[in-house]
Amino acid sequence: MLPSLETIWENFHQRLLLFILNRVSDEAAAEDILQDVFVKIHTGMRSLREEERLEAWVYQIARNAIIDHYRRPNRLIQLEESLPAPVAAEPDAADEIASSLREMVANLPEPYREALLLTEFEGLNQQQLADRLGLSLPEAKSRVQRARQKIRDSLLTCCHFEFDRYGRVVEFWANCCCAP
Repeated sequence: MLPSLETIWENFHQRLLLFILNRVSDEAAAEDILQDVFVKIHTGMRSLREEERLEAWVYQIARNAIIDHYRRPNRLIQLEESLPAPVAAEPDAADEIASSLREMVANLPEPYREALLLTEFEGLNQQQLADRLGLSLPEAKSRVQRARQKIRDSLLTCCHFEFDRYGRVVEFWANCCCAP
């Protein structure tokens, strides 16, 4: 015979709370999760057939509730009543050289220019590019990769770049063609 919900509460409440607090740093969230666990225990008591499996079953419910807690979309963040006005962002280096890219793309040999324009600017995937141009998929991929490499080579020839640790351009010096 299974114990009553009150008995389960008395036997597991404190241990479950500690178990949850070891995995969730916010005490209020841990209390909420604990309440959810006991609601699930209450609603699922009839599915448990063997009393000796009670503890494993209770802890599995707690583990699942913790996982559910972390899977929920970002929890609400309290915002101040009045937020400061946004600060105008400095133009970043990538934006400054974007105008030069159009010219570089225009100077690519025809098959590469077309492949790059259709994939990067019109949003076709490489299979759609292959279908549209009557190419095999490997040929289409090759054209796109070669076009990207030619643009990269052009940029590295005419400009000096500095990158942050994420690979984003943070600063550049134009030698000739990259001047905005």
